[in-house]
Amino acid sequence: MSLRLKFLLLVGLLHAVLIALAAQLRTTNPALFIGSEVLLLVSLGLAAQLYQSFVRPLQLIAAGTAAMQARDFSLKFVPVGQREMDQLIGVYNQMIDALRRERVSQHEKSALLERLIDASPAGILLLDFDGRIESANPAAERFLGQPGPALRGLLPADLPEPWGAALADLPDQQPRALRLSGLASYRATAASFLDRGFSRRFVLLEELTRELIKQEKQAYEQLIRMMAHEINNSIGAINSILHSFHHYAPQLDAADEPDFTQALDVSIARNTQLANFIGDFARLVRLPPPTRASTDVHALLRATARLLQPQSQQRRVHWHWHLGEEPLVVALDARQLEQALLNIAKNALEAIGTDGNIWVRTTATPPALVIENDGLALTPAVSQRLFTPFFSTKRDGQGIGLTLVRDVLLAHGFPFRLETAAEGHTRFRIELVADEVG
Repeated sequence: MSLRLKFLLLVGLLHAVLIALAAQLRTTNPALFIGSEVLLLVSLGLAAQLYQSFVRPLQLIAAGTAAMQARDFSLKFVPVGQREMDQLIGVYNQMIDALRRERVSQHEKSALLERLIDASPAGILLLDFDGRIESANPAAERFLGQPGPALRGLLPADLPEPWGAALADLPDQQPRALRLSGLASYRATAASFLDRGFSRRFVLLEELTRELIKQEKQAYEQLIRMMAHEINNSIGAINSILHSFHHYAPQLDAADEPDFTQALDVSIARNTQLANFIGDFARLVRLPPPTRASTDVHALLRATARLLQPQSQQRRVHWHWHLGEEPLVVALDARQLEQALLNIAKNALEAIGTDGNIWVRTTATPPALVIENDGLALTPAVSQRLFTPFFSTKRDGQGIGLTLVRDVLLAHGFPFRLETAAEGHTRFRIELVADEVG
């Protein structure tokens, strides 16, 4: 039973008793009867005023409660001229103003945070209270290679490898490094925050590829420059002395002159090879920015195949072409990309050995090229170090071929990947459209 109904019942009961008592006085004491009637009317008037004063606060409280339940913080009341009511209205209006300001502030902060998360170059995975992925920003979707809806509800351990293994038991505030395909490097960090009084976790994924490559190049650039300077100075002087020794050959016995001349020539040739060896590293360090011009990629690919035709025939390697009918014209540095394609194709030949196949494919939308071979598949250990400077699986390899390819494609901003497909073929794919950070 509501307070209003209880009040009406009490007032009605009291006045019913008063009316009954007044009716008893009508015959016995008319004067007192008239006085009791007047008092009864005054009592009814006061009861009506008290009812209004009593019900209005209840109505205001009910209206304010309904507004707060509906999250409507714009409803305010005006003073009614009653001291108690005006105090209540003043407190309510102040509370509503404070709630409205707090709500607007929280909404603005939340909107700003969402925009920052979406625009962040770092990948962010928000986990729910059960440790499952609740949301992922665009950077995280790009790193993981999956759209947000496909990630929702997954445990970090359920993500594709190598992400799943790296994030499965990631402790808070203990970053973990992760390297993919020998090129892309990431740092994963887990942390916690409070949500409605309970702890929730999130995972921060930072791409370190370009930063590590920059530091890496700075380190070996200084080393190579120092080595090239010292070796070239020595080789130049030594070769000059060796050439001068040829003048003494006629002074030797006829039987000794051929051996002496051959020893000089071998020494000079070996020194020259050493100078060229160091020069390869020096050219890698001094790779200039690409000079872009409209270039037919199909023509570059066919020129690369012609250069390697003798080796291909010797190894009995067959080339299979799947090119579009129209020229694939892209703005790039033809000289640099041709060198990169030559290194990729040579690696494919060496992976095959003998009796194999190379497939060359291009697409116009999006512009891309793929060089695929059926040679030895890449092992996980090799895949992690493919683009590392000076790393080579060949006994006499210098380890600069794929590093040069990497630097050329990164300078162009062309995304690329080298991987072993499900059928066992090794595939090098290059997207011929510069990415956002290229």
